Amino acid sequence: MDNERIREICMALPHVAETVNWGHHLVYWAGDRDIGGKMFAMTDLDGTGFGVLWFHCGAERFHELLETEGISASPYLAKAHWVTLERWDALRPREIEQELRRAHALIFEKLPKRTRAVLAMPEKERKKLISERKKMLAARDASPGRKSRGADRGKSSRSATTGRIKTKSRGSMS
Repeated sequence: MDNERIREICMALPHVAETVNWGHHLVYWAGDRDIGGKMFAMTDLDGTGFGVLWFHCGAERFHELLETEGISASPYLAKAHWVTLERWDALRPREIEQELRRAHALIFEKLPKRTRAVLAMPEKERKKLISERKKMLAARDASPGRKSRGADRGKSSRSATTGRIKTKSRGSMS
């Protein structure tokens, strides 16, 4: 098993997109991330990080997999029930493929309704919508004086009218 085989398996699943994130991780998404997709697996492209494959496994399977030698809880993602294969031979190739299919299915079930609605569209319409969304996000991020996405998370300010503190938190619409 290697990164190329993982890529073949993941890209054969329905509605999967891939991106390179954090410099050297190939991330696989159930649905495009720009329309609300969620990541379900990732690999280390240059071999400098910890482990070779990370994937979501669900609460029930998480503890079972941790009992296997060569599998550990993923740094920063363990709370969300992600595990890391420290080496390719920690699981047999068929087991890795089954775990990736399970990871995709678990994450796909959790996608927001609007994201699933976009993914249910005919392919031509879906691609056009995703392309337009990416252009809109790129233009928004490139506009002068505009903070990048997520830059104002966790900040607070005082309301001029009431003097109360308003907190902008993750997921806040205000």
